[in-house]
Amino acid sequence: MEELGAQLPSAPVSQLAHNAVLQPPLSRRGYGPGLVIIIPETHCDISCKVTLDPHPMQKWAEEGFAIVRVSVSAEPLHSSIFDIGVALELGVATFKSLLECDVKDKFAVLIYGSKSDFPAPFAEGLHAAIASNHDIITYVAYDDWEISSKPGLLHLAGRNATPKKENLTQYTYAEAASPGFILPGHDDFRVSPASLAHSRSLTFLKKYLQGPYFDLEAIWDEHTYFEFEKRSVHSTMGTMVQEPYVNHIPTLTGGVGRSKLAQFYQDHFVFNNPDDTALQLVSRTVGIDRVIDEFIFSFTHTKEIDWLIPGIPPTGQRLRIPFTSIVNIRGDRLYHEHISWDQATVLVQLGLMPEYLPFPYPLPGDRLPAPGRRFEYRVPAAGVETALKLEDESSVPSNKMFEFQIREVDE
Repeated sequence: MEELGAQLPSAPVSQLAHNAVLQPPLSRRGYGPGLVIIIPETHCDISCKVTLDPHPMQKWAEEGFAIVRVSVSAEPLHSSIFDIGVALELGVATFKSLLECDVKDKFAVLIYGSKSDFPAPFAEGLHAAIASNHDIITYVAYDDWEISSKPGLLHLAGRNATPKKENLTQYTYAEAASPGFILPGHDDFRVSPASLAHSRSLTFLKKYLQGPYFDLEAIWDEHTYFEFEKRSVHSTMGTMVQEPYVNHIPTLTGGVGRSKLAQFYQDHFVFNNPDDTALQLVSRTVGIDRVIDEFIFSFTHTKEIDWLIPGIPPTGQRLRIPFTSIVNIRGDRLYHEHISWDQATVLVQLGLMPEYLPFPYPLPGDRLPAPGRRFEYRVPAAGVETALKLEDESSVPSNKMFEFQIREVDE
């Protein structure tokens, strides 16, 4: 189907040396600053079945960086100290001559893995190489490396942080078992701390490398334009990375991976919203790699909207629903959307939520209903008032549900 075949940026990998490759940026922009990734040879191309995270070289290229990846064997070669210095010099020279690298005098190094993944002399060689190369201005690492006096960022696994050192920004991740928590496919990979560490690394590196910066609001607005106004699956998917996902949290709808998400858009979303669907933005927060929106999603329920209200035929009711979207943008394309809303207010506005429901538990003091009777609770949910109060905090009184009480009625 043509609609599902959105074109992605393509920049082939080229071999620089036996242990070094070049990956130009994989953003739509096509250019960006230079980043040298140093990674244990055993971790170069591992993949993970529980996440869509690609291997580090692809991920950082999608963020808009030009990448030179240097793989290092754990074998204790006598030339290890010399080799890493040569590799960094090769990386810097490559960036300076690369058309797609737009900053020619500031580069960074990103070190994956733990110290034990590298040969014994490696740390000493890395320290000397970074300290002596004036074009390398900062680094990020996932173990407690003693590298140089240049500013650096450390992501450390475990609860016990080492004492902070001068020129170092340091974060700890209590739920992480080892430095491998950042690497998809590693036994210790953890999705949440890996995502958090990646965002922190982006914030740190962009400050020192002068970017790459993208207009995240424009990227998100472009995506929603193709979804709700142009209604084109092809164009919508063209705003997203190679393997994106969407998660509508209350109904567990969406799609994980490019093919499943494109099919979801085609069959359940882009063409399945009523003609009068509208999004009213209430607030927007823009981070280093995220856009967080509060908005009101409104429509008339003239068709079955299975992604939002699955299994419920059209009721003809007009709905205004407060939504929150947390959108992660990798480079200049979307990676994922986490979309939330209060499903109770949807059912109230549709007239499908009873005002009272059975309460099948004893009240305090082990009080039970009388024979032939039952307890009922007032459902703590509101209708269109939820949207009104999001728009204007004074439009609906606060705390009226505090007055709700259990009642006893006949069976």
